[in-house]
Amino acid sequence: MWLLIFLAWLVIWAGGTYWYLFGKPSPFSLESVRPPGPREFDQRKRDKVIKQGFRVDKVPQNLDAIVIGSGIGGLTVAATLAKVGKKVLVLEQHDQSGGCCHTYVEKGFEFDVGLHYIGQLHENSLLRIAFDQITEGQLEFVELDQHFDTIQIGEGEDKREYTIFAGKTEMEAHLKNQFPDDVTAIETFFNIMKVSAKKTHYLASLKLIPQWLALFLLKSRITNLCSSIFTLSGTGATDLVSTLTTNKDLHIIFSYLFYGVPPKDSSVVINALLLHHYKRGAYYPKGGASEISYHIIPVIQKSGGNVLVRAPVTQILVNKDGAAYGVKVNKGQEEVEVHAPVIISNCGLFTTFQKLLPPEIQTKPDIQERLDMMKHGRGSLLVFSGFDGTQEELGIVSTNFWLYKNNDMDGSMEGFFAMSKEDAPDNIPMMFITFPSAKDPTAKTRHPGKSCMTILTMVKYEWFEEWTETSVRKRGDDYTNYKMKFANNLFDWACTLFPKLREKLVFQDVATPLTNMHYLGAQRGAMYSAEHNLDRFHAEAVARNRCSTPVKNLFISGQDVFSCGIAGALHGGLLCASTVLGHIVYIDLLFLKKKLKKQKSRKMARLVKKLE
Repeated sequence: MWLLIFLAWLVIWAGGTYWYLFGKPSPFSLESVRPPGPREFDQRKRDKVIKQGFRVDKVPQNLDAIVIGSGIGGLTVAATLAKVGKKVLVLEQHDQSGGCCHTYVEKGFEFDVGLHYIGQLHENSLLRIAFDQITEGQLEFVELDQHFDTIQIGEGEDKREYTIFAGKTEMEAHLKNQFPDDVTAIETFFNIMKVSAKKTHYLASLKLIPQWLALFLLKSRITNLCSSIFTLSGTGATDLVSTLTTNKDLHIIFSYLFYGVPPKDSSVVINALLLHHYKRGAYYPKGGASEISYHIIPVIQKSGGNVLVRAPVTQILVNKDGAAYGVKVNKGQEEVEVHAPVIISNCGLFTTFQKLLPPEIQTKPDIQERLDMMKHGRGSLLVFSGFDGTQEELGIVSTNFWLYKNNDMDGSMEGFFAMSKEDAPDNIPMMFITFPSAKDPTAKTRHPGKSCMTILTMVKYEWFEEWTETSVRKRGDDYTNYKMKFANNLFDWACTLFPKLREKLVFQDVATPLTNMHYLGAQRGAMYSAEHNLDRFHAEAVARNRCSTPVKNLFISGQDVFSCGIAGALHGGLLCASTVLGHIVYIDLLFLKKKLKKQKSRKMARLVKKLE
């Protein structure tokens, strides 16, 4: 009898698992991808897509889902749901869609706000296939020069410069040429990169299987028998690289893609993944970052959904049974309720739980438990500079520059963030420089004779906190003078590399954490959302931090699901779509990848046959 019961249970479990993995329609297909159409340069026509303002009559009836926030995570989950026929409404508080993928134009200069370059977009890569699916093949990318990053460490005569090259084998070989005494250390780190890249899906899977099962597998250490990724993810970057080499410059190289967390407090897996991300090349959207939302929105609209801006959500509606059923949107002097059976928040865990949920729900222990797993991320400060001059006249390049005052990244960051508000502007330890106009070939046509530069560094929100209650562009002279201290020091540093910039500067704007809060809705100005510290990436924390929430029908998407950046947020959207649909959409993407590889093999075979 017990044997029969067990066999029956096994059959039911196997059938349910098969249905979960393969039994539901795929949102993706090769047929949905078509050749890119002609590029639209008319800004008024583009604005009708990416700047469609909220009005009640524009809200579709009988919605299947509402997404709060139109960053890449929100747009990805919305487009994926739309591709299985779901009617989705995306609500954006800013005056244009895209989140960190939006651009802004001022005095004839166009600046990217959060997208500087993307990796893993080579032919038939999973990320490229995902972009092709959610834009139906309309988004094009430009591959940057093989030498895509330069790292400078030190100042004056003590300054050392290292270059990072893309290439399946070239990246590692080029580093070995620059560090001939550390060949073994580089080989070991690149093995860690390989494991991290190939086995990260194991970590992601922890978010998709039942939480009790994920925790059982981890606590029983069964997972450790499958892969070292589960222990590596909880290993500090500094701790690990210190066992490989004493060369502090090489320590910087292994962690140079900063996101506000010192290497000693960050996961070696995340740092390895960031470098691996560009191993097969660095790319930039042709036409600028706003092309992303411009081409995803029609896919959402095709199924009857819409993306509306100037639509600040003030509250997530929760019924007496504890289930989310809609949102309140601020429209002028009134609030409009919009209802849907599924609510997806792409505006960050802290904003969702601390600002949008009703007060009586915020205080519940299971909500507080999720909040306690995360810390607020560091704020960002960006300097946007416009120049009258071409790329050739200014001597600028598509290569990005990462500058460090010294090779003690842990000490520099810790010391900087411990400084007083008064001392901080004159002691910036690191910065990132990028030239969007040098990356996009259409920039010369769209903005002839003009070039632009974006500088980024990390700062403390507390240094700007006293101006939190002031209005944007009306924060007063003290605020302007303070942020310009940062800007002037950063710009002067940039001019040591590109001296022709100074005399050609005609426009400059500075975004502080307060700017990011206003335009991006980033709590405490953290563009990378919740802090990417080591605690967050311990395998058990990864398993617990999932798209579903303690509030029924409420889901989380974007950077807080797995990791930061454009690719990280997009994967957050795919993980969220998988959770909402009860179907792992990655399996569909992998099937497409297999089909595309077969297509390519057949084409190559036919070509070889013709040549014979």
